[in-house]
Amino acid sequence: MKIEIWSDFVCPFCYIGKRRLETALQSFPQRDEVTVAYRSFELDPNAEKATGKGKAELLASKYNVSLEQAEGMCENMRQQAENEGLTFDFKNMKPTNSFDSHRLLQFAAKHDLMEKMAERLFYAYFTETEDISDLDTLCNLAEEVGLDRAEVNDVLSSEEFSKEVRFDESLGSQLGIQGVPFYVFNEKYAVSGAQPPEMFQQALNKAWEEDKQLQVITSEGDACGTDSCDIK
Repeated sequence: MKIEIWSDFVCPFCYIGKRRLETALQSFPQRDEVTVAYRSFELDPNAEKATGKGKAELLASKYNVSLEQAEGMCENMRQQAENEGLTFDFKNMKPTNSFDSHRLLQFAAKHDLMEKMAERLFYAYFTETEDISDLDTLCNLAEEVGLDRAEVNDVLSSEEFSKEVRFDESLGSQLGIQGVPFYVFNEKYAVSGAQPPEMFQQALNKAWEEDKQLQVITSEGDACGTDSCDIK
């Protein structure tokens, strides 16, 4: 079974949803037969790399609410993350452009390190409050998961893997994806948002059962059974 996940590394619910899906997979009997692929999605393709503004300040501006209200939104997300065993440091978080982090993810996929790279990027942004648009930072993170630092530096200093990122975004647009996280099971069933583990379990079971069922095109036609042939 294949699960494709459209997400962005600056999206809090994408990280929360990641943990909830992982929780569901832990109790899924066929979890060793499930592959997970991350698809690129940018919440704000035009975001600046160095805004100098905090997360709450940007939320206040985006949703036209007071700074106090925005801080309350951050606290709500922080508590939800804590319930999943995650630590979100909104006060020191560095909002930025995520395009290069997606290019790094695409490069990591070529070396079978996509899942490790995704987790490292999420943790770096939300917990360690790293600037995931900074070249040196991305090279450090890549090296930690086993990628060659010099090669990563060359890739991110060029335009490599930009097309792969844009392809994912275009595919997501064709599927009607307007928000993330967004999960597609076996190219057939979709789950939108950071749903509870129970919802992911239902999707896993549904996709697995139907994937294993033989779809009969027609029930009519000459055939032989275990005892005889249908001779007319």
